[in-house]
Amino acid sequence: MDRLSPATLPRLPAGIIKPDYDRAAITTGIVHLGLGAFHRGHQAVYTDALLKHDPRWGILGVSLRSPDTRDALAPQGGLYSVTASDGAGRQRRIIGALTGLAVAPEDPAALLARLADPAIRILSTTVTEKGYSHDPATGALRVDDPDILHDSLNLGHPRSTLAFIVGGLQLRRQRGLQPYTVLACDNLPANGHTLRGLVIAFAGLVDRDLAAWITDNIRFPSTMVDRIVPATTDADRADVGAALGLDDAWPIVTEPFSQWVIEDDFAGARPAWDVSGAQFVRDVAPFELMKLRLLNGAHSTIAYLGYLMDCETVAAAMAEPELAGLVEDMMREEVTPTLPALGGFDVAAYRAALLQRFRNPALKHKTAQIAMDGSQKLPQRLLGTIGDRLARGLPITRLALAVAGWIRYVSGTDERGQPIALRDPLAAQLRALADEAGPVASRLTPALLSLTSVFGSELPRDPRFEFAIETALDDLFQKGTRATVAETRRAAR
Repeated sequence: MDRLSPATLPRLPAGIIKPDYDRAAITTGIVHLGLGAFHRGHQAVYTDALLKHDPRWGILGVSLRSPDTRDALAPQGGLYSVTASDGAGRQRRIIGALTGLAVAPEDPAALLARLADPAIRILSTTVTEKGYSHDPATGALRVDDPDILHDSLNLGHPRSTLAFIVGGLQLRRQRGLQPYTVLACDNLPANGHTLRGLVIAFAGLVDRDLAAWITDNIRFPSTMVDRIVPATTDADRADVGAALGLDDAWPIVTEPFSQWVIEDDFAGARPAWDVSGAQFVRDVAPFELMKLRLLNGAHSTIAYLGYLMDCETVAAAMAEPELAGLVEDMMREEVTPTLPALGGFDVAAYRAALLQRFRNPALKHKTAQIAMDGSQKLPQRLLGTIGDRLARGLPITRLALAVAGWIRYVSGTDERGQPIALRDPLAAQLRALADEAGPVASRLTPALLSLTSVFGSELPRDPRFEFAIETALDDLFQKGTRATVAETRRAAR
């Protein structure tokens, strides 16, 4: 089968949406760090939809580690397909917003040079929580991170996200160029504010005057991003190839729903992403908190408990009535009361839409994929909600089971005695603690809660928190996940 490419675009079947602009006229105005599935299924789609009206915003997509995405898309001229699918049907479109592809470790100096191009007005990021070299419990820069230690002494040859951001800004300052806007698009609390603090902290390790200049001149808008974008499978590639009549080496398969809320705080020109359906607002925080706690908190709960129940995908987990019921109850009874006022936003309708999205049979979103990097995700997705409820003297029964599910997951083996492939920045430390404690809740709970980088210092000192986690974890070990979920759901009502 021939490859998807600019030359083969005219051969696509009717019904496939193609770029409606002259790609040769597009110039690069955005550098994006983190060329993963989410960016290509979310921000790049919003950008693609406005290029007909404003061709200044082509994207240089940068992989910070692996060349795989570049190697897949370069022969396709940066083109790839996005299939939005649910039980009702599918829409397929070709995205042409990528004007270039780069792999940062191959030539860091070349990437810094591109960041010093006056045409670049935005540097955006989706590098996942672990890519910011920070302590997720506090938001502080991890100055002992090996990449940060290296980059603070070698800013001209950076490895980390923060060093590329700061290195590019340093060049622009030296050359008297207008600074670019730094746009975080990851699931971090107050992601713009958090990234601003990390960038300034890292810049302070390099040059205090540079840190002061960044403090005074650079804008870091916060964003809320929402779209479920599973990892691409070989079955997806085969299905897409059959539909296109062309081979797409790295297609995106996602859901129809997409949301992007952006703080309107840019250093200069910005793309009119609102033309594509994004919202520019004065304050993103309420939307972000709602999404982190309802969608992401529920997703992590489904991932750990669903995985332990042998559910390979989110849709399969939501087909388990007791687990689906527990998640719905948790969202309504334990999470929603902790949310701020949302100015008339219909939270009940949002919860209902989330549950429908989780049940989408067309998305093969693997529980193991969501379960990755849990040590980085728990503080934002679950622990903040728990802290708020305990401060108000409210129960945390279902939320505690979700956290216990994570501890059970990192303990090493599943309920059939098979090893769990733990992928987490703290994997070695988590496994060492779990191996020493053994599968005994009274030992394993305090061992894991001792990780201040995950749980901070306040929550573990609250006996209500430790008791709830230990009780739920003991039930998971003694009764199994399926029975524990059912019993917890009934007890919490």
